[in-house]
Amino acid sequence: MDGAAMTLTLIGPKGGRTFRVIWGLEELELPYDHLVARPHSEGIYDVNPLGQAPALKDGDAVLTDSLAILYYLTDRAGRLSYPAGTVERARMDARINFVLTEMEAPVWLMARHGFVLPEDQRFPGMRAVAEADFARAERKFDTLLGDAEFFGGDRFTLADIIAADMARWARQAKVPLTSAAFAAYADRIAERPGWKRAVEAVA
Repeated sequence: MDGAAMTLTLIGPKGGRTFRVIWGLEELELPYDHLVARPHSEGIYDVNPLGQAPALKDGDAVLTDSLAILYYLTDRAGRLSYPAGTVERARMDARINFVLTEMEAPVWLMARHGFVLPEDQRFPGMRAVAEADFARAERKFDTLLGDAEFFGGDRFTLADIIAADMARWARQAKVPLTSAAFAAYADRIAERPGWKRAVEAVA
């Protein structure tokens, strides 16, 4: 089925991991409706028994997990990725996995111990540990990026959506970006029209 013919409804908040899906939809120029619903709210439990956001409805099908949704959309559209089974796809996937495991994980740890967990389960000192982990991950990012324009290959891909969105998330969490190169990369990617449309969509 042609990607333009899909009837898409995105369910989730305006921020968090939902934003990266909105950005992907805008980059792909796919029409969609956005039903705003917070994690663990009735609107989310209607489509995901785990209560996690985002979710995407494509006709009768419901997909969950932001990265899985993005892979589905980009593979269907044949854009912003590389064909499955290619070296280029494997390299892109490795970069995405790096961001999720070494950059997103410490920021999520800060969030958990800042406001997500019950107060009696929070450890305020965890933020300093997580910030140090994030700073180390930034230096690794710089090594991986080198002097390349894009993070996941020879063109803009899902890896850039995940990486630049990570900078957005870190800044919102008031995590200092200790790498000037990482900050400059994120600012440059944020000049894309698709990013700007996504920001307008959640304003």
